[in-house]
Amino acid sequence: MHTFEVWAPDAGSLAVIVAGAPHPMEKTERGWWKGTVESAEPGTDYAFAVDGGQPIPDPRSPWQPEGVNGPSRVVDHSAFKWSDDKWHPRPLSSAIIYELHIGTFTEQGTFLAVIEKLDYLLDLGITHLEIMPVNEFSGPWGWGYDGVDLYAPHHSYGTPDDLKTLINACHTKGLAVLLDVVYNHFGPAGNYLGKYGPYFTDKYKTPWGDAVNLDSKGSFEVRRFLSDNVLMWLRDYHFDGLRLDAVHAFVDHSALHFLEQLAQEVEGLSSQVGKDLVLIAESDLNDPRFVRSPEVGGYGIDAQWNDEFHHALHSLLTGEVKGYYEDFGSISHLAKSLRAAYVYDGNYSPHRDRLHGRPATGLSGSRFVVFAQNHDQIGNRAQGDRLFHLLSVNRQKIAAALVLTSPFVPMLFQGEEFASSSPFQYFSQHEDKDLASAVSEGRKNEFKVFGWKPEEVPDPQARETFERSRLNWSEISEEPHSTLLEWHKKLIALRRSTSALTDGRLDRVQVDFSEEGQWLRFERGPVEVVVNLSSDRQSIPIRKKPQDVVASEPGYQLRPGVIELPADSVVILLPEPSQTNEQAPQLVRAQTSH
Repeated sequence: MHTFEVWAPDAGSLAVIVAGAPHPMEKTERGWWKGTVESAEPGTDYAFAVDGGQPIPDPRSPWQPEGVNGPSRVVDHSAFKWSDDKWHPRPLSSAIIYELHIGTFTEQGTFLAVIEKLDYLLDLGITHLEIMPVNEFSGPWGWGYDGVDLYAPHHSYGTPDDLKTLINACHTKGLAVLLDVVYNHFGPAGNYLGKYGPYFTDKYKTPWGDAVNLDSKGSFEVRRFLSDNVLMWLRDYHFDGLRLDAVHAFVDHSALHFLEQLAQEVEGLSSQVGKDLVLIAESDLNDPRFVRSPEVGGYGIDAQWNDEFHHALHSLLTGEVKGYYEDFGSISHLAKSLRAAYVYDGNYSPHRDRLHGRPATGLSGSRFVVFAQNHDQIGNRAQGDRLFHLLSVNRQKIAAALVLTSPFVPMLFQGEEFASSSPFQYFSQHEDKDLASAVSEGRKNEFKVFGWKPEEVPDPQARETFERSRLNWSEISEEPHSTLLEWHKKLIALRRSTSALTDGRLDRVQVDFSEEGQWLRFERGPVEVVVNLSSDRQSIPIRKKPQDVVASEPGYQLRPGVIELPADSVVILLPEPSQTNEQAPQLVRAQTSH
């Protein structure tokens, strides 16, 4: 016996279809309908018929084994046997995050296949996995940001129990797991929400059409629909936190903003389960309100992605200054981000032709997640090319060093650590031919502002675009991939063993640089990082008297008050050995004299 419930406030009648037979449902309070079917149990397929129409999936379907247009399936979340009752994740402030896409991370492209790579990730030094969206979306492959069944893990990746098995295995090995979720829009294919109720409002427009209804008639239940989804991933699947996609696209004029509501509810669940649960927001508004506490007018989100650190680093290392990169390109931009998180914090943005942002005064660097690469910044390029395709090995080492010694929470994108040669291109697979054609053509037109030609853009619908994006794990033992892998291991071990590098106090970051000399030097307490971006060997002033040095290239020379560096190189100057953890794995120290 199973009781079905669904919110459909405007429906005149509603039935649940089980084994081809309709079972009438009764309307209760606030537009909810309820009906019990004696023969239904976990594993039973079902659908709803609104006003006698064609059967369609449950908005809260826990599993869509046949895809977005197929029947929903009953799942009993309490039946899974967890073994992580003593698990507690590391604080986000000490995290090394690794972003991955289930479908391309392994050859099999499944939840269970990821388990085979967990020891590799542990050896690398990763503490948190961040998984790109796994909710049900149209087609067998895609990025997951056009999902429609938010409660159902994507059928191509495995079953709900497979996902739980992956998370349980991660916790057993000491890895926290974060999930990327999308609440600012829904995909166009298989989206039946409008048949049930006012999930969308035409009061506001977004790049994806009508906005999700967060503050209009019926918004109470829409907000509940999204909030319950957050709680389900954290409670029933044991995720340790969520990354909220593009929160700047939320339009909510309620007195209690939807993000603040989410933060409150997650805090309540955290207290109930007895472990820290985190929310990370993606926003391009440069508004510290997202991560400030409600006591000072903030929304209470734990951290946010800081794209401006990426833009400053990317444009400086690659020389790209088109599109949104026109706001960046100088060493001063990167220096400001290292000190203040945002580059544009109330100053004029040429790309936007207006003032943008406000200062993140008083906030810890641990409130910001930074990266040299992520799914967006690679995948939203015409060819999905990585830094491996754009930079020399030396400059890739510099990028890694700046991310992993920054005062922020560092994140790597799958394969970045070994300079994967696989691109990460935008791919999708829609059954609707008109929609598939529109996505392909829209993708070609999107890149004109960057100067990329439409013919350079791979067809998102082509299977080879998806297959091309899979990681090639055999590269790890080859050059230059093995060298880059060892460099990342060394940097991660250094960060995890040196307290100054996990200190998020931005007022303790001191930065000097020379645009003319193309060098940058910054201090993190007793640690000093020096970068030579010039094509020539040069001497750069330093303040410390280091005993240990981690260098991207041999051939540096220390003299009192000065270090001479080869072209395109970085060194990390360390204090006396007694001030660091000598047990750090993989850390190779080079003794120096003065």
